This record gives sequence, structure tokens and C-alpha cells, in this order.
Amino acid sequence: MTSTDALTVQGAAPTSPGSEWWRTAVIYQIYPRSFADGNGDGIGDLPGITSRLDDLVALGVDAIWLSPFFRSPQHDAGYDVADYCDVDPIFGTLADADELIAQAHARGIRLIVDLVPNHSSNEHAWFQEALAAEPGSAARGRYIFRDGKGADGELPPNNWESVFGGPAWTRLTAPDGTPGQWYLHLFDSTQPDFDWSNPEVQEEFRRILRFWLDRGVDGFRVDVAHGLVKTDGLPDHLPAVDTDSMGGQDEAPYWGQEGVHEIYRDWHRVLAEYDGDRALCAEAWLPTVDRTAMWVRPDEMHQAFNFPYLMTQWHAPELREVISESLRAFPAVGAPATWVLSNHDVVRHASRLALTAENPQGHGIGPDSPGKPIPEVGLRRARAATTLMLALPGSSYLYQGEELGLPEVVDLPGDVRQDPTWFRTDGERYGRDGCRVPIPWESGAPAYGFNETGESWLPQPAEWAHLARSVQEEEPDSTLWLYRTLLATRRTEGLGAGTLEWLDGYGDDVVAFRNGAVTVVANAGTTPVALPKGTVLVASGPLAGDTLPVDTAVWLLA
Repeated sequence: MTSTDALTVQGAAPTSPGSEWWRTAVIYQIYPRSFADGNGDGIGDLPGITSRLDDLVALGVDAIWLSPFFRSPQHDAGYDVADYCDVDPIFGTLADADELIAQAHARGIRLIVDLVPNHSSNEHAWFQEALAAEPGSAARGRYIFRDGKGADGELPPNNWESVFGGPAWTRLTAPDGTPGQWYLHLFDSTQPDFDWSNPEVQEEFRRILRFWLDRGVDGFRVDVAHGLVKTDGLPDHLPAVDTDSMGGQDEAPYWGQEGVHEIYRDWHRVLAEYDGDRALCAEAWLPTVDRTAMWVRPDEMHQAFNFPYLMTQWHAPELREVISESLRAFPAVGAPATWVLSNHDVVRHASRLALTAENPQGHGIGPDSPGKPIPEVGLRRARAATTLMLALPGSSYLYQGEELGLPEVVDLPGDVRQDPTWFRTDGERYGRDGCRVPIPWESGAPAYGFNETGESWLPQPAEWAHLARSVQEEEPDSTLWLYRTLLATRRTEGLGAGTLEWLDGYGDDVVAFRNGAVTVVANAGTTPVALPKGTVLVASGPLAGDTLPVDTAVWLLA
């Protein structure tokens, strides 16, 4: 039996309540435009992803999550959706999506798609209909239109600010040039917010869920899952200075409202109509683990990204606290803890963990950012942090390229940047382009193997030649081989389904615990620490005899 056959059998095995695949899965995020480009136009696509599935089998992941590939004008890299039930031509066709799903399943890899329910594109047929309709019409009732304030309605309905900078309202202009109503967009002006109190919106998304479930997808990652419902009356609100852009530390009338939970109870019932443990995962930026756990109560979503964990510094006391709180709060509502260090919206953790200045989520780093990371320190800490994370009970998410140790691309010039944040803040915030650069596959190939033409929608740095997968395949100490070893050992030792037991006696700068038969020690301090007796299963970096160097983590078998 080949390894692919073994994975297929394992993926097809039935599960019982409490042992569903998503409780322990390692899920790999693919940002389609930057993963692999099958037609050479410089933008990644679905056939490109399909061509690289065997590399993901070799890595050892259980599932992939695809960022949006729906039809879109691409003002926000596909998170502005014009048609939720079609594939944008830059990514391929519906037939390509079906082939990708089939080929992933043939390899025992499940597939989760990214759903964007908070807002659509302004080119969505519904919004175009709303623009042509009168105030108070049914067409406008699908979105959040309001009259302005002031004598002539010249002021926006409230003072809300867009996540991407600038006002969260845009005023319409009638064909005759007269000003009209305003519409809400928590993100770019090309992304109008739906009104989720409207039954027509609710029914449309049930249809969209079933469209993709019928095609065989295994679940949905739900974008801005905490933002669909707004407080009645849309009261004024100004976020704190330098707050995280997605509201992780901010109580706002458009984040985390109680009404969102009934939406996800409804979606839960839709997924329950289908066999195979289909899953919902929430992107919900909330200030505490306990608040996040509310999204994964038994009749709601199945997973929620653990952003409090992601945003924790490389600091042992803080790590112990957030891990303890996560393993208390999520199991208390019957859900697995989830763990994540990088994604398409944050500075890659190979750079973020070595920053020496404040860097709120969404701001990004660039040539003039303070406290830029030292690459060697960032990579060492990233490898240790991943070694720690993949030993934790629950489900883990990886972001494409982190298995290569890719850092944030800091030196992108302004004229190539494409994130709306860069433009809406007039360059004050660099945004997220630095973590979205197409990843390197083959050192000596055009675009490092991203395609055969050398085209790339964002420029790839020259130093990525030595980080390409082809190079790391030949280096036993590479980050790629570290990830492969971690994932294989995690599966063999059953760590995802394990139980954590804290170990004392290592000092404040060390995170130490036992999960089953595996002892895990991570040194986040400034001096080496003594290692316990045991056989080394995997280490994030070289060990010094019986001591663990700084910024290093190890798994031991007693």
C-alpha cells in the first residue's frame, strides 16, 4: 500500500461524536494567488494547486483551506465577492474546482473553502440592483443604506471607521448628479456590508453553503465571523488608538454582537444535513479566549481561530497562560482548542516573533517600520514556536510557506503594493502584502518554480532562492524537514488527541509539559536550561549536549 493509499483509507474512516477529523487536524492554508501558477500569468490558480497536492501529502497535513477563489473584481484579493457560486477566471473554472476537490480527496486531504458573508463586492448583482433602486426598496434592504446627517444629509450616518482606514461610509451620487444615501462598508468602499437582519440574505447564504457542500467541500472558514450583526441604531464609536484593525482588543458595535450566534446555529443545521463531519471555522477577532469559545458552542461552529494565542509574544509566562486558558475554555463548550501562528492577514511569525516595536494586526511592516526583526532570531524563534504549537492537543493551522521558514517581505516598494490598507491610509500602514508574496518551489527556475514564465503578481526577494523547497528537500536540518518530522511524529504519538500536563521546575522562561509519552520543553529565555532524560524525537535547532539553547524547543520520549 502506498502512502497515498494509506492516507485515503484514514481519511475515509467513519468517526463518532467526539472523534471528528477536525478536532485534531493540521490544516494548511493556501492563498491561491500566491501558491502555484498553472498558466504562467503571474497569479496562482486552482490547476496550480492541484499540481502541488503531492507536496502537501509529503508534508503530512490533513486538510487544506483555500482563501477565496470566487468571481471577483479583486479589489481586496478576492475577499470582495461578485458571485459566490462561480470561480474567478484568474483562478480557473468550476470544473477546475471540482477536479481539485476530487484530487485532494483521492489523497486523503479534506478541503475547506473561505466564505465571505459580511460583505460582497460592489459588482455583485444584488448591489448593482440596489444602486438602481430607490431608498427604502427591497433591493437596498439587502445592504445597509442610510440617510446622512446634517441639513442636506452631507454627513455620514455615524463616525465608524473602515478596517482599512478612512470612513466606513460612502455616499451615492444619482445619475443626475444629486447626492443620495450612504452605504456601510467596514472594509473597502468596494465591499458593501450585507444587512443580516434581512431573511433574503439569510436564505441566499443557505443556498451558497449547499452549493459547495453538494460539490463535496468539507467545510468553510468564515471570514469576519464576528462582524455580521451591528448594534441597533448604529451608534457612534471610535476605536482605541493603534488598536488591532479587526477588533481583537476593541469592544465595538459592529464586532461580536449576540445576534451572530443564531446565524451560525442556522448554518450548523445546514451542515448537519450532510455526511462526513463538515466543519465551520470562525475568523473571529475577540479580546479573550472565553469570548472566542462562544463561537464554538455545541450547536454553532466547530472551530474558531485562536487569535489570542497567535498574538502572544515569545514569552513563556504569557504562553503558559494562553495555553492554559485555551485548554480550559474550548473543551468546556465541547470544542477543540485550535492553534495558529501565521495567516494571510498578519506578519509572518518568522519575522513577527522578533519584532522589537509595537505592530498592531493589519498594519504590516515595511522599509521604514521601527523595530524590524533580525532574520536569524526570527527564524530560530519561529521554528521553536511551531515545535511547541504542534505538540499541543487540538487542531493546528499552518500558512503556506511557513514550512520553508519564509519571513515577511519587508522591502516591497510602494508602487507594487496592492493591499487596500496601503492606499486607504496613504501609505501610513504597509498592510498585508508582505506575507502574501508567491512562495518559492525550485531555486533555479523562473519565479522560483511558482510558474514557468517568471511572472509574479508581487516581486519575490532574491534571498528566497536558498529557501526554495527544492533546496530544503536536500537539507536534513531545513525548516521543511523540521515540519515534516513534527507532523509525522505528532500523528504517530497521537498528540492532537492527547492531554497536556504542565511540568514544574524549569523556571519562568521555559514552557514545559507532557502530552502522552512526549515531554515538550521550549526555552524562551536568555540562558540555556538543562534537559530531562529521554530520547530526542525532534528539536527545533541544535542541542548543546544535555542543555537546551535559547529560542529552541524539543520533544523527548522518556
